[in-house]
Amino acid sequence: MPPPVPATASPDEARERSSEVILGFDAAKVMVRIGTLAEKHSGRDEAFRSAMAQLLKSELVHAREVAQTELLAERHGRRTAERLCALHDAIIRILYNAATWYLYRSPTPSDSERMSIVATGGYGRGLMAPESDIDLLFVLPYKQTAWGEQVAEVILYCLWDMGLKVGHATRTVSECIRHALGDMTIRTAILESRYLIGDLALYTELIERFDKEVVQGTASEFVAAKLAEREERLTRAGQSRYLVEPNIKDGKGGLRDLHTLFWIAKYVYRVRDTRELVKRNVFDAAEYRTFRRCEDFLWSVRCNMHFLTGRAEERLSFDIQREIAQRLGYTSHPGMQDVERFMKHYFMVARQVGGLTAILCAKLEEQEAKPAPMLNRVMERLRPHKRRGKIAGTEDFIVDNARINLAAPNVFKHDPVSLIRIFRLAQKNNLDFHPDAMRAVTRSLNLITPQVRENAEANRLFVEILTSPNAETVLRRMNETGVLGQFIRTFGKIVSMMQFNMYHHYTVDEHLIRCVGILQEIEAGTNEEFVLANDLFRKIRLDHRAALYMAVFLHDIAKGRPEDHSIAGAKAARRLCPRFGFNSADTELIAWLIREHLTMSTVAQSRDLSDRKTIENFAAVVQSVEQMKLLTILTTADIRGVGPGVWNGWKAQLLRTLYYETEPALTGGFSEVNRARRVDAALAEFRNAFTEWPEADVEAYLGRQYPAYWLKVELPQKIRHARFIKNADMSGKKIAIEVGFDESRAVTELTVLAPDHPWLLSIVAGACAANGANIVDAQIYTTTDGLALDTIAISREYDRNEDEARRAARIGELIEQVLEGKVRLPEVMARRTQSRAKTKVFVVEPEVVVNNQWSEVYTVIEVSGLDRPGLLYQLTTAISKLSLNIGSAHVATFGERVRDVFYVTDLMGAQITAPTRQAAIKRALVHLLSNADPTRGAA
Repeated sequence: MPPPVPATASPDEARERSSEVILGFDAAKVMVRIGTLAEKHSGRDEAFRSAMAQLLKSELVHAREVAQTELLAERHGRRTAERLCALHDAIIRILYNAATWYLYRSPTPSDSERMSIVATGGYGRGLMAPESDIDLLFVLPYKQTAWGEQVAEVILYCLWDMGLKVGHATRTVSECIRHALGDMTIRTAILESRYLIGDLALYTELIERFDKEVVQGTASEFVAAKLAEREERLTRAGQSRYLVEPNIKDGKGGLRDLHTLFWIAKYVYRVRDTRELVKRNVFDAAEYRTFRRCEDFLWSVRCNMHFLTGRAEERLSFDIQREIAQRLGYTSHPGMQDVERFMKHYFMVARQVGGLTAILCAKLEEQEAKPAPMLNRVMERLRPHKRRGKIAGTEDFIVDNARINLAAPNVFKHDPVSLIRIFRLAQKNNLDFHPDAMRAVTRSLNLITPQVRENAEANRLFVEILTSPNAETVLRRMNETGVLGQFIRTFGKIVSMMQFNMYHHYTVDEHLIRCVGILQEIEAGTNEEFVLANDLFRKIRLDHRAALYMAVFLHDIAKGRPEDHSIAGAKAARRLCPRFGFNSADTELIAWLIREHLTMSTVAQSRDLSDRKTIENFAAVVQSVEQMKLLTILTTADIRGVGPGVWNGWKAQLLRTLYYETEPALTGGFSEVNRARRVDAALAEFRNAFTEWPEADVEAYLGRQYPAYWLKVELPQKIRHARFIKNADMSGKKIAIEVGFDESRAVTELTVLAPDHPWLLSIVAGACAANGANIVDAQIYTTTDGLALDTIAISREYDRNEDEARRAARIGELIEQVLEGKVRLPEVMARRTQSRAKTKVFVVEPEVVVNNQWSEVYTVIEVSGLDRPGLLYQLTTAISKLSLNIGSAHVATFGERVRDVFYVTDLMGAQITAPTRQAAIKRALVHLLSNADPTRGAA
């Protein structure tokens, strides 16, 4: 930092103190040019200020270009942030010098004509992202004067004219202290303050009074407030640090967590630099290096994000992840894309930030700087009242402040199996983990050798952890310390691995751990979302319980490999399970569950469950009722573990239908009698639940739906449909549309009732696309009196339900106009906008399967490819143009990937058997999927 420049500094003195060249910005030369501008515009202050702002803006644009070039070459974000901060420092000093010399020079200033310009907040830390705000504090000795107000205005208006975002405050020293005492945000801003220019004595007075009157004796208050603030921030951003579109600044494990560490350290230990935390024995040298590595990486990502988007973008979304990865030099490897390798690194850094947070909290607790641990609130509710003492059955571990800790520093070296045992003891005794113990665990990972991995006691302890209460929390701590990946090397390969798609919300390891937690919910039977799975868990063989837990834990263990992960995962299970104590039969069962873990979901969502062939084929795969029970439970946990809103009542009902349709086929052959009984049971359930109509009306309505409807649709939706159809009948309209909102899935549901028509699905899909609505799934039924009842789920466009309802009304109007011949849909489609930019970052290889083995009546066409608005319309239009009748359609979207299945016949009602015609169908649909123009192929 240059020495302070007094308010009366001459331009020559200012140039001498501003000799540094930053990012091509030569402050001394700029001052000379500003002097020339001052002479040119002498006496015209407004013109001079405008010319000065334009000059500095031009220089700033060039400097930012240099900064981006250097960032791409060096890939060192922290250095870029430091340079950008120094650049803005230089600009502010130039503005101050110009204002106090050329505009409002005071040769003999009074004591009140003094000012200290101070950087606060993030700018005060000396690090600045390309699009970050500038936070300035103008410190005055007494009340505001005309001179101080004029100088501040020149600086602020010039910065605003340059296009910079500036936050500012003008206060006396006493006002700063008073506000800091009452507002923790202002206290934090002053804590990070940094002197820029002006009266140094004012800044010194501010810091001395701040330390004495605000900081002294208030460490516990500040720490508690900052940790509470962190909890609130993480709740807003998403508590998991393994979200696949993380917030680089405010998310868990992001830059704000590092800032919080530094705030607390500065406040409690009164340090000015993180290096000093090593001297204070808060971090050791290795941990400090980790701190700097994490900070450097996160700053590199953030600076690149700002430069790439041209705005203060903090969310690392899918549409920029790949380009950021390439900017940082990541390359693709077999089984992993460049973007997936980059995001794996990001999540490893986020986990390390979490470890540093725990270390600092432990140190603070030792010094009683905070009253109680704020870590692991799940364990807090479960732990016993005992605060200190021994743990029964072990001499190696103790209870320390209601958390497990080491009795001696050499516990793990003496017996490396204790690296697994500590987690089992904590789980068994409902203890949280002391950060010092976790620190020791992390430092002892090299003790987990092949001998430890094959140790019978270690593997027995692990299986107990996996199958005991609170397994999710304990497994997550094992993962965050590195034990899980070191003990199970195959698991280590998927730690922090993301899947570059819009379907999965979490990294692979986090998904597996969450699935174990969901399986425990199913076993407990406490969550009504999982009615079937809850019931089936009580009925599985007791000796299969551990095998089911292991299958859930391992089902995605082989993600990221070139080979299909289900097949590779089954092979990995055959290698691992004997080590965990499973016999050959259970090992094969686990391997089978992993190999088939996607089968039930695929069949339920993409096949006609009323088709006897579907059920027979599925029965041939599952082979026994016991295996189907286990697969149903695994499938439920897997879908629910993908992320919020993925599991819903419709999918639950499809799984129930598939299970109960297949059960008789496994116990004694497919039985129409048995199926009729289940239909009767569904009808009875509806009668009992729906009592608002006269009995005669109910009975008449029951006959309007085919048997398959009563088996596939969940009860609440059946009731909604009944009310909807009656209201439509009473209105006398040919077409009726009802709008619903599923906030858990962020979709709007359109239920369409219209006369059945061969092109109706195509028309509905086209009307949605023409209004910019992207279909994510569809449920399609036909009534016995010739009406189509279609429920279409579309992605939300608006936050307010009222706006979504108006969009739905426009879709309904268009459907009616097309059916009445008033509008030609292809013309409307030709005018619609192109597909969403977000899906353009993904590549999904188009695939079309034409199959006659999945149905005895229909040819089944399965289409898979990159989703885009209007795709369903294009597909149904193309199928109709191929002279095919669509008997039923099953529409599902998995993030950016669509899987649509159509049951079709030729115009005579027969299957498509000619190989040449099958090839033509496949060729036409693959061409359509590969063509990005939504209007091509439209009728």
